[in-house]
Amino acid sequence: MRMVVFAYDFLGACVIVNRLAKSLSPYLLQHQNNPVDWFPWGEEAFQKARQSDVPVFLSIGYAACHWCHVMEHESFENPSIAAYLNDHFVSIKVDREERPDLDQIYMNALQLMTGRGGWPMSVFLNHDKQPFYAGTYWPAAAKFGMPGFPQVLDALSHAWKNRRSEVEGHATQVTSSLGQLAIGVDAPASTLPAESVIVDATAHLLEVLDPTDGGFGGAPKFPHATDLDLLLRRGLTTGNAKLIAAAELTLDAMARGGIRDHIGGGFARYSVDGKWLVPHFEKMLYDNALLAEIYVRAFQVTGHDRHALVAKEILDYLEREMIDPSGGFHCSEDADSEGVEGKYYVWTPQEVIEVLGHERGERFCRVYDICETGNFEGANIPNLPKSIAAWAEAWSEPDLASDLALDCQRLRDARLGRVRPGRDDKIVAAWNALAIRAFAVAGAVLNCPRYIEVAETSATFMFDHMMSEDGRLYHAFRQGQSHLDAYVDDYAYTIDALLALFEASGRARWVGRATQLADDMIAHFEDSDAGGFFYTADDAEKLIARTKDWHDGSLVSGNAAATMALLKLSRLIGSDAYREAAQRTLKLADSILKTQAAACGALLSALDRCLHDEEQWVLAVPDLETMHEWRVRFVGRFRPHVTLSWVIGQAPESGPVASLNRKRSVMDGEPTLYRCRNFTCDRPVIGAEAAELLGQA
Repeated sequence: MRMVVFAYDFLGACVIVNRLAKSLSPYLLQHQNNPVDWFPWGEEAFQKARQSDVPVFLSIGYAACHWCHVMEHESFENPSIAAYLNDHFVSIKVDREERPDLDQIYMNALQLMTGRGGWPMSVFLNHDKQPFYAGTYWPAAAKFGMPGFPQVLDALSHAWKNRRSEVEGHATQVTSSLGQLAIGVDAPASTLPAESVIVDATAHLLEVLDPTDGGFGGAPKFPHATDLDLLLRRGLTTGNAKLIAAAELTLDAMARGGIRDHIGGGFARYSVDGKWLVPHFEKMLYDNALLAEIYVRAFQVTGHDRHALVAKEILDYLEREMIDPSGGFHCSEDADSEGVEGKYYVWTPQEVIEVLGHERGERFCRVYDICETGNFEGANIPNLPKSIAAWAEAWSEPDLASDLALDCQRLRDARLGRVRPGRDDKIVAAWNALAIRAFAVAGAVLNCPRYIEVAETSATFMFDHMMSEDGRLYHAFRQGQSHLDAYVDDYAYTIDALLALFEASGRARWVGRATQLADDMIAHFEDSDAGGFFYTADDAEKLIARTKDWHDGSLVSGNAAATMALLKLSRLIGSDAYREAAQRTLKLADSILKTQAAACGALLSALDRCLHDEEQWVLAVPDLETMHEWRVRFVGRFRPHVTLSWVIGQAPESGPVASLNRKRSVMDGEPTLYRCRNFTCDRPVIGAEAAELLGQA
């Protein structure tokens, strides 16, 4: 029997909603009025499937996913398709952002069966949660060389009824393969991976670099923040200018392209073309947080102000439009508005001139490539075929950049009058931590205390609202409620964010909290036998596989993030246990790095850190005011292998960093720099000499 709930809209009309109406997920709530009898993930759905002796249809997507919306409108809102699903299947809807553990497992199944992935993900399961068939988007009727969704459903229902042994046999085989794939490797190496794997990987990035438009490979193009970070890190470490140039080429091309929202700030998820012009318009928090930090790092490495400007635009967008009243950051903004992808973001010349006036409007259109014919479905995505600096020089307009910034602000204000894309307003711990880290790093490097305040407010929110009574992290928060056990990346990203907050603020309480999380992460996620970290905790729901996450997608892999966080923390507080856990992970990853390094940029960066992090610097200052004056000197340069610590005042808040800070104090009332390498320390450097040394080092 189908469970229905009767509700009433604002006109008093009766509306039928399904089980998803009780969900906290904005994505699931988007489907609450579908005629499909959706279940959330849980035992109730599988019990119903057993009782009815029908297979399970598992649909996984997320709120900002354009093709998820298309499949919903075409199929899940179609009464006849919904009726067939309800009669012949039990249908489960999952938000991949709430349940990345399920998404990982069944994405692996999809890729095993089809060789590709993507969302919406459509997977068919037996009663033991084992997959036997999978795909992504299917249209309501056959087109694009794809069968119609009803054809797929009919064929699978027929196979279930008439060839059950085949179906179950295939499900068993796929699940066995998933178990092997979930771990990735069998046994650890006896030593750490050699530095040569990093050299080979960066050489490969140069080989696949698009020499004209940046990025790696052809369309569609993703930002690949972890690869850009690796290039900047290794370029600085080795003095290889080609690596830095490759990163800058890509960052500049993205900053000019339509993937960047030149009017409102922030970046879309990826570009469908090779020139970064036409984005997939959804905006994800994780992309913007990672890119903001990368642009700050590029500024640190090169000194080019244009990178800092892009970073500020991203962070200002996040601060202005994506912060929840609680202090956390919302997940994403949709690609669609009024059912049309990108409608909110595109312009005609007439619309621009109406806001800016004829003279400024025409100038803006020329600079930002807005013309009558359009560059996207008859309208225009603002982009910069030529840099603003080049236009300013050609036109002898030294104030052009300032004028255009004001024009963008006026256009942004006018754009607010349009129907905005939907927003997924839940808060995910891992993504929120990425934003905290980006704001902390930018606040310190760019000397913007407001950014540090934003980061501290969001970190405080997490500890006030996303922690259980026993000190464990929750994964998601929405409308005053936290739920779902955290995953390893929630822990690892948060640890890393708290260490960045310590560097930015000097407050050692953040190191103490990072230490608590690190202890929990090792206790509940580490594989004590082989090394490495499982994606789910030891007391989490038991699924058909327990994965270890090695490969970067749009996000840093769980094992890479855990390794980097533990390496940083180990040097800061003098913990051999944390460093040994990180090294066990790298040893286990040896075969992956030798054969699949192209997909493991963040893990290579962690290896780079492990092989070279011999230096620890402590800056002792008399008070917070002096700390603020010296902050940019101390953290302004990108020193990827140096552990930085603060001692503030005569009775510093040291906590767990006491071991590194011990006997480090202000001398002669002036800022005093202590530098150690391999447990051997140079003489303390005081005042002006310290300032000069920090400027050179």
